[in-house]
Amino acid sequence: MSSNEAYHRTIDPGAGGDSINRDQPSGSNGNGPSSSRGGNNVLQNNLNETTYLKPAAKQAYFSDEKVLIPDDERSNVGFSFRKLWAFSGPGFLMSIAYLDPGNVESDLQSGAAAKYKILWVLLWATILGLLMQRLAARLGVVTGLHLAEMCYRQYKRLPRWILWIMIEIAIIGSDMQEVIGTAIAIYLLSNKVVPLWGGVLITIVDTFTFLFLDKYGLRKLEFLFGFLITVMAISFGYEYIVSAPNQVEVIEGMFIPWCSDCNSDVLLQAVGVVGAVIMPHNLYLHSALVKSRDVDRRQPKKVSEANFYFFIEASVALFVSFIINLFVVGVFAHGMYGKTNADVLEVCQNKSMYDDAVASFGNNTAIIDADLYKGGLFLGCTFGAAAMYIWGVGILAAGQSSTMTGTYAGQFSMEGFLNLQWPRWCRVLVTRLIAIIPTFCLAMFSKMEDLTNMNDILNAVMSLQLPFAAIPTIAFTSCAAIMGDFVNGLGNKIVSICLTIVVIGVNLYFVVNQVEAMRIEGGLLALVCIFAILYILFNIYLVIHMAACMGNQSLMNSRWVQRFVLPSQNSFSIKNANSTYASDVTIVVGDSSSTNTNTINKGLDTVSEKSDTKK
Repeated sequence: MSSNEAYHRTIDPGAGGDSINRDQPSGSNGNGPSSSRGGNNVLQNNLNETTYLKPAAKQAYFSDEKVLIPDDERSNVGFSFRKLWAFSGPGFLMSIAYLDPGNVESDLQSGAAAKYKILWVLLWATILGLLMQRLAARLGVVTGLHLAEMCYRQYKRLPRWILWIMIEIAIIGSDMQEVIGTAIAIYLLSNKVVPLWGGVLITIVDTFTFLFLDKYGLRKLEFLFGFLITVMAISFGYEYIVSAPNQVEVIEGMFIPWCSDCNSDVLLQAVGVVGAVIMPHNLYLHSALVKSRDVDRRQPKKVSEANFYFFIEASVALFVSFIINLFVVGVFAHGMYGKTNADVLEVCQNKSMYDDAVASFGNNTAIIDADLYKGGLFLGCTFGAAAMYIWGVGILAAGQSSTMTGTYAGQFSMEGFLNLQWPRWCRVLVTRLIAIIPTFCLAMFSKMEDLTNMNDILNAVMSLQLPFAAIPTIAFTSCAAIMGDFVNGLGNKIVSICLTIVVIGVNLYFVVNQVEAMRIEGGLLALVCIFAILYILFNIYLVIHMAACMGNQSLMNSRWVQRFVLPSQNSFSIKNANSTYASDVTIVVGDSSSTNTNTINKGLDTVSEKSDTKK
């Protein structure tokens, strides 16, 4: 058998890391009779959702419970709202990344710079995001492994570490934006009583407070996220209603893909919208969140059903996120487009926030350079103090919700790439401290405008990380050895690759413009050039791996590719997907009494019989 044949056919759960099934006979995947009486350690190995994590380890989000899917015995039922309700949750948590403070600021800036002309960019960026999220969710549903875990099995050690570092950079960058947004919201809501640096410090405490809530159950946590999304919808929807933008112009901006009389600044703003909407770590997050549902992966019909309902749920969630983003764009397109700083000050005359407006906008005829804080002042001057405080509530909800999902993304990333688990509080503390230190320094020693400039830089940094999520997602979902019957079809492959190329190209354009605006010279410019060369080379490496996953024979037969790109043996195939499900996991208890042991053994025998029947 040639190396490329081994890559697609060999079944070896231990490749890519140390297997947890060392004591089992060769070829066993942990569900056979030989392992069903092997003691508590082997038992927990059999019932653990992932392959490489220690049996007693506690995983994030879905470890303690799974949401059971109602089983409708009627064969003629095509759609069930009960099932949709059971599958609802992961998509809405994923959609929060489309509503973080960085996105909100990008929305208001695009409205102020281009009015409604680039709303269609926001629409299509959301649709593209949905297509990529669909692939990520399918990977988690079909294989039972999320994207980081699959990278651990399918990439060699060095590229795996590079991927992890890049995704951590994206998570930390997103966390910094959330810290900035939350600090500005607290500054607004406290009427400047709490300074910016104080708001930055508060974000450490409030994040831990919210994370403790997940001890009350998975569904309650999902309801909390749903509540925060509702708060954003009501807050920004209120602003939209009171500002009353022209609905005809809004609809034209959404559906007519053209931007007449748009200069380079508007083009750059459109690019920024795309970069802000599609978050790289969100693909890792979504592929892990779908594992929280009780899906019997031994039955293709159940897997297809899960893919169907998760796609519907993600579509609804991203539609809601698009509407909320639309509210923000509409408000500031109607109120700020074409306005100068002097125009805003005229509106703020005889208002309580006039002095703040003078300090923020300046009394000059320059076009408004919008940000989250200026947006709040503008709303307060135009529609009253209530509008400013409601805006602050919406920003606070956006910052808090996206902080929590970012924490989960970081934990999934660490578990998958490094086979390493930290307590959740430790993970939050490290990520948040890394994000807070530079943000605190800016808030303490600089002005509000510097925080806004940091947001632009962070958007550019996260744009650079997008290939490190998009390329692996397409590669794994297009690999028949991994996805089996659920592998991407030719149309899916072409569309996903083309759209990804477009988005990556757009994001790189945005990054190049940001670098040019920074006017880097000398040794620092040399470092940037070296990084750019290494960045391009690593992307080429990932593309070669993706082409091999798709079955390109010339690459698979290349000795260089076999040695440096492909794993020495196939580290995962559809036959190795862990097929245990919640009904088995929930019967695992710490008691070793005869009753519990018999129940557990019976569950394992059932799994074994079903596996033998399928074979």
